[in-house]
Amino acid sequence: MAKRRSTLGAVIRELRNSNNWTLREMSERTGIPVSTLSKVEHNRLTLTYDKLQELSARLNIRMSDLFAESDAPPPVASVTARRSLGTRDNAFRVQTANYDYYYLCAELRRKRMIPNITTIRARSLDEFGELVHHAGEEFIYVLKGQIVVHTEFYDPVTLEPGESIYIDSNMGHAYLAGPDCEEAVTLAVMSSADDDLMDSLITMHGER
Repeated sequence: MAKRRSTLGAVIRELRNSNNWTLREMSERTGIPVSTLSKVEHNRLTLTYDKLQELSARLNIRMSDLFAESDAPPPVASVTARRSLGTRDNAFRVQTANYDYYYLCAELRRKRMIPNITTIRARSLDEFGELVHHAGEEFIYVLKGQIVVHTEFYDPVTLEPGESIYIDSNMGHAYLAGPDCEEAVTLAVMSSADDDLMDSLITMHGER
């Protein structure tokens, strides 16, 4: 049987998962930024020879192990029965200049959907700053107030309570409180093939 050649991203992800490390924990061990590790794992970026040497030294593995071939069949997805009850009181809160995020059901790791309640305060693009980009897709439903949605390729749109929008998150976007309210509250659901989407989002908030 022919061996299946693993990509560098697959090898790094397998190594991280076998040690039960988050992207942030692996970043701390390797000195490579979380955003870079995430891109490498999803084959959107590679590492230079010097970085590969540093990675193998810090993780105490042979450099050749980063280019290993595998004759194992692709893993079969297992059936899971997870559940989590989320409230604003037990949410994981992240506060930024523009938003307050309340991440719901945060104890579940490697979720493909990230639900959160967001309080939006910024009222202009000058106040908000650069448009945000990240992997995946997202759905926004207005619970309270009024929001103005700015996106990279469309004219701004104003949404009232009970209205919603669905966008590709890699398109630049910003959610602003409407001119008729001091702040707005939305329910948002982000989704991505990235197993560590929540880590990536939190890191992005921190960088901002």
